[in-house]
Amino acid sequence: MSGAAQMLTVRVPLAVRKQRRGRKLMVAPGGIAPCGASAAGTTLVKALARAFRWRRMLETGHFATIGELATAEKINSSYVSRLLRLTLLAPDIVEAILDGRQPGGMTLPGLMEPFPVEWGRQHACRIKHHAARL
Repeated sequence: MSGAAQMLTVRVPLAVRKQRRGRKLMVAPGGIAPCGASAAGTTLVKALARAFRWRRMLETGHFATIGELATAEKINSSYVSRLLRLTLLAPDIVEAILDGRQPGGMTLPGLMEPFPVEWGRQHACRIKHHAARL
């Protein structure tokens, strides 16, 4: 990467609609979730969408702190912080998750664990982690 900062924009076509029993995720036709998508894959996609949405809200000044955001979302600020780290994933890892091509062992709890911010090191850690599980 050059000295200039680069930005990655991730757009996920989804709509959240409130119902009597809470929220329901509706994936737009031709969207990212293929037929028969795993629950783990859907969970990862929703987590990424949330993380990037929250990051945008912080960057645009909608909320000044993670604490304010967490209060507005009615969730723990620690969870918001851990989920926001997903915005630091390498673009090809994000793309693989959105396309449903993530490795079988990749789960949200696993991604909530600390990981390196350097994209090259993320690949090395991911390869080591999945090789150790085999």
